[in-house]
Amino acid sequence: MDEAFLTQWLSLRAVDGVGDRTLLKLIHAFGSSNAVLHAPSGDLVAAGCSSDLADAIRRGPSAEIRRQIDHQVTAVARLKVRILTFFDDNYPVRLKAIPDPPPLLYVSGELLPQDAVGVAIVGGRRATPAGRVVTEEIAKDLAKCGVTIVSGLARGIDAAAHRGALAGKGRTIAVLGCGIDRTYPSEHQALRRTIESHGAVLSELPIGAAPQSHHFPRRNRIISGLSIGVLVSEAATDSGSLITARLALEQGRDVFAVPGSIKEEACRGSNRLIKEGAKLIEGARDILDEILPQVDARQRAMLHVDRIVADAVVPLRHEEATVYEALSYEARSVDAVIESTGLHAAQVVATLLSLELGGRIRQLPGQQYIRL
Repeated sequence: MDEAFLTQWLSLRAVDGVGDRTLLKLIHAFGSSNAVLHAPSGDLVAAGCSSDLADAIRRGPSAEIRRQIDHQVTAVARLKVRILTFFDDNYPVRLKAIPDPPPLLYVSGELLPQDAVGVAIVGGRRATPAGRVVTEEIAKDLAKCGVTIVSGLARGIDAAAHRGALAGKGRTIAVLGCGIDRTYPSEHQALRRTIESHGAVLSELPIGAAPQSHHFPRRNRIISGLSIGVLVSEAATDSGSLITARLALEQGRDVFAVPGSIKEEACRGSNRLIKEGAKLIEGARDILDEILPQVDARQRAMLHVDRIVADAVVPLRHEEATVYEALSYEARSVDAVIESTGLHAAQVVATLLSLELGGRIRQLPGQQYIRL
């Protein structure tokens, strides 16, 4: 999109009374944003505008708003951000089909045709260690099969989903609740750069927009809209990821959930989704079984479903089995394992290292361990 074209889009969007649906309706009717801005008032009224709105479109935005638009256009060029409009051929097909698609997307990185086979993975920011591990594993296995992982770059489950997709050498898309020139949270700057190299970062918000709370529910409809289905990996009852699940249902998407401990507050929302009919998910294969019937032959040809295979189970030595049985899918400290097994500290530490190298357990911060 060249600077003049972007200026016309932003100018029309800046007119009071021109919301997303009106914007798309008018451009569809007149053929371009420039044609709408220069249309006679009578033609605008005939297209469904009130006389006041027609006059406002004819006047265009104020001088101050025009200066802000010029700043936006300059920033887009400086940041080398791509702009996609609803009418572009490479606008995401699934997103185009939702009731309220964003008319304009700011994109860093690259969207590819295979991203049409996407699964959103969302959950709480205050995720448990077990929740993060399970999320990474599911995202990794899906990504290995060619499924694009969509999430929101937030702390906790979102970050685990992106990292799992990257570990699986697959593609991932992050949808921001702020302008494309910002990274929120700021500590995910390095993660964002990696995502841009293996997928894309998207925002519908203007350059410079802050990550305000009311932006995120709107952001969530894009996350679900890009996807065939939404997996809620771990969510408390007040989690914003439940909004994403609701939006997914409204958009006709599948909703999945990973079961969690009934004693864990961080899992109450996702457990409730299962009670309400969400598909219970124990691994990537469960999701693939649900989404593959919805994938056409061309898209299926880009997948590698055979890459999910059961790992050969290598028998554990006596000490390894003892230590492994002392662990669970909840984090346990080295001291707790020593106390539980009665083994010497040096034996436990050496055995934990052996189990970790064998891919049976994972070390967490604070000298804690969890089963995989």
